[in-house]
Amino acid sequence: MTLCLSTTIIKPEKDIPINNAIILLHGYGGDGKDISMLTLNWKRFLTNTIFLCPDGHEECKINPAGFQWFDLTKDDPSYILEESKKAETKLQKYIEEVKSEYGLNNSQICLSGFSQGCMMSINLGLTGNQNYNCIVGFSGKIINQDDLSKRKSSSTKMLLIHGDQDAVVSPTFLLDAKDFLIRNNIEIETKMIENCEHHIPIEASSAALNYIKNNFQI
Repeated sequence: MTLCLSTTIIKPEKDIPINNAIILLHGYGGDGKDISMLTLNWKRFLTNTIFLCPDGHEECKINPAGFQWFDLTKDDPSYILEESKKAETKLQKYIEEVKSEYGLNNSQICLSGFSQGCMMSINLGLTGNQNYNCIVGFSGKIINQDDLSKRKSSSTKMLLIHGDQDAVVSPTFLLDAKDFLIRNNIEIETKMIENCEHHIPIEASSAALNYIKNNFQI
């Protein structure tokens, strides 16, 4: 099967069965290859896991060499929400293709992402027909809390990680998300990384790996 999004795929070593999948969603202007760097360490500890790192469905308007999940050139919350829902629809189709191709169900899939990819992971994980295994989000936020509260249909547990010096997506959004998730009875863990800007340091990658291992029961 050809997946509907161009994807960097890292499979287990030869003859090792696939028991789980991690779908990694890049940030604004990035691509699947960028975010796949996380797997260099993770794959040593998650030997039965396939990593799928799709490119966004749209070319990034500000960085044509990269991709986006939704456009950010208009500072209009309604427009951004509408565009993010288009990305959700595309990613829902993509996830169904992944499940069919590798014989997996939601409980075997971790959704993870950075920045815009984190925002998409949260929405996908809370609007599906059933819970995913878990969500791991780096440096993101909830796009629109009112909209998400109306559409919420599942309660995937999650870990959200943010840098306290992030000037791109304010760390206050981590606290806002935590409050929203607690009020909506979602199992949530958070980690604020000291002296960290808008990127994924080793401390964040290691915390994420431990969380995923626990939830995959490895």
